[in-house]
Amino acid sequence: MMGTAQKKHHMHIARPTATPDALIARVCALIDAGRCGAASPLLAAARQVSAPSSELNLLAARLAEGLGDDAAARAELDRAIDLAPQHAGLRKQRAALWQRLGDADRAARDAAEAVVIAPADADAKALLGSAMLTLGRPREAVACLAEAAQARPNDAALREALAIATEANGDPATAFAILCAGLTVAGGPLNLRNAATLFCIRHGDFAQAVTLAEQGRAAGTVDACLFGLKGHAQSSLGLHDEAAESYAEAFKLGPDDPYVRHLVAASGLLPGATRAPPEYLRAVFDGYADRFDAHLISLGYQIPGAIRRIVMEYLTLTAGTYTGPILDLGCGTGLVGVALSDLPIGRMTGIDVSGRMLAMAARKGLYEQLIEADVLNWLQADTTGWGAILAADVLCYFGDLAPLLGLIRQRLRQGGWFVFSVEEAPPGASTPDPGWRLQRQGRYVHAMPYIVSAASAAGLSVRSIRRQTLRHEGGTPVAGMLAVLELPA
Repeated sequence: MMGTAQKKHHMHIARPTATPDALIARVCALIDAGRCGAASPLLAAARQVSAPSSELNLLAARLAEGLGDDAAARAELDRAIDLAPQHAGLRKQRAALWQRLGDADRAARDAAEAVVIAPADADAKALLGSAMLTLGRPREAVACLAEAAQARPNDAALREALAIATEANGDPATAFAILCAGLTVAGGPLNLRNAATLFCIRHGDFAQAVTLAEQGRAAGTVDACLFGLKGHAQSSLGLHDEAAESYAEAFKLGPDDPYVRHLVAASGLLPGATRAPPEYLRAVFDGYADRFDAHLISLGYQIPGAIRRIVMEYLTLTAGTYTGPILDLGCGTGLVGVALSDLPIGRMTGIDVSGRMLAMAARKGLYEQLIEADVLNWLQADTTGWGAILAADVLCYFGDLAPLLGLIRQRLRQGGWFVFSVEEAPPGASTPDPGWRLQRQGRYVHAMPYIVSAASAAGLSVRSIRRQTLRHEGGTPVAGMLAVLELPA
């Protein structure tokens, strides 16, 4: 019989042990699989049996990012880069972190260092190109992304990024060719087909958008988004019955997708949609941001100028002085800010659901603050007393205005104004009892009596409602209204 000491020794040598390399490999595998909680204790064990190294810091940073702790990830990467400043992987990881945190300048610097260290690294060039695009330097972005795509011609995400940068650099024809070439070279991946179809829609080539979608269906590469885009294009061509069929197909594949649900509701297949979902608006306007200003100008867009005239009337009433603050709801690329930029109106804050639209607004340098958020959610949390709230072509994405107007009343200070545009229901057209209707193109129209009653119910006085041409589409004026509501003193 073995003694106690022998038993302990026997048990010790029989216990299976993992080498540091095996532990590290297991941590990597768990992080790659998204099982960061399971990776945490193994990484702690690996650090106990391994000497400090930049590789362990990199793993710790990846783990922290997976757990949503960006501050810890940054600290780990800072320490790792101090230990190994010539480590391209660390620079890339920190560049990606900076990009996600919205600091494109630091992202560009780290990505550039990674390219210098590893000139053949396609990922480093892709990161640098992405940062350059965010910084408003599309020419440099194209150069970086083109080299990355050349190294990895079958990388659909890289090809899509290169197309975005190429269009931003003023060459939409080449951008579209890049997308279409990818449909052949890379076997027609779904994300490229969706991007090419959306490109056609944004540029008004609805027939080509339908063709691309039908080719995808024939090839068996479709999803809810592609059917939704096809329906959008068909609706724009006046093929509303065919669009309804496409929306129905989209709904089968993505019944919980907010973008799809809104388009399906617009086709009349789903009743009761009271507003466009934030996810729908983000998808539409993120894809529209690069050409938004030029497109609206080409349509004879009149609302920023009309809002300017109203603000000037207010300045006349108040002896030419106004201290703000002013909130621009759904500010987009900042066209209202441009229209008001020479008036003595004090500081302006812009809010929009589309990050790419806000990036365009930031370049104009007209807003004290720009916030990416859904307007309803943000107004619920806001505590500012605004002197004026402006909304150019925002309420066309709301049917029921009661929730929004109720929040506007809470956010206006006494005597403050709410100035907004809406699309008007065509004369003689039927609207439901509430006085608004969702159109097939995904926007709402409102009747004038409804605007008056909704304002009154919210405790706001109607200073004026003026009929106003909003823009022209297909050579036809789009009828709308410009309303001025006031919170009485």
